[in-house]
Amino acid sequence: MFDFISGEILLFDKEENWSSFDVIAYIKPAVLDFEEKKRGIRQKIKIGHAGTLDPLATGLLVVCTGKKTKQIDQIQRLRKIYTGSFYLGATTPSYDRELPVNNQYPIDHITEDLILNTAQQFIGKQMQVPPVYSAISVGGKRSYELARQNIELELSPKLIEIYRFEIIKIELPYVYFEIECSKGTYIRAIARDFGKALNSGSYLNALRRTKIGDYDVKDALTVRQFVDILKKAKV
Repeated sequence: MFDFISGEILLFDKEENWSSFDVIAYIKPAVLDFEEKKRGIRQKIKIGHAGTLDPLATGLLVVCTGKKTKQIDQIQRLRKIYTGSFYLGATTPSYDRELPVNNQYPIDHITEDLILNTAQQFIGKQMQVPPVYSAISVGGKRSYELARQNIELELSPKLIEIYRFEIIKIELPYVYFEIECSKGTYIRAIARDFGKALNSGSYLNALRRTKIGDYDVKDALTVRQFVDILKKAKV
């Protein structure tokens, strides 16, 4: 039996083209209806997610309700694991598939050894410049809003740490990876920097978050599965 007011930590497997806000907006009416049926009164319930996923990314989204929302900051600080693929030889302004290719680069010089050795150079603490197409606040506005107005931005680099960067498969122009990293790491920015390190270009082709700390996407539900469970639950 759920108790969303006392607090629940919910694991969702976010689908592509859903924003993190879309997930909250979809489940919230069902959560409110469930608690109203159980208690006989409709109450306000806090619901928030512990770490944004871009709309084009899939995978683990941790959502907290009620008193458990106090744990959001703690969960956000946990290590995260991502799998995905880079596309070598091209770049986009958003560093992913959201925007069309703006530049192309040669990849004839890129070997398997070069890719493997370059990945290892990313291990450790480093300063990373976030993508301009991100939700970082700049003068009270989101960075991506200004970028879409063709306003040039220079975002300050942030300290991040990459604990593990494994190359899973190479099928040029695609490179498949698994990365374990700290809070605040932008995998899109790794794609940008990885391409530069290879003396070429790169953008993020696909991304899936599989773990946040001990929370695993294998234990997650889709939003539709979750809402269906609430609608069928006897309270």
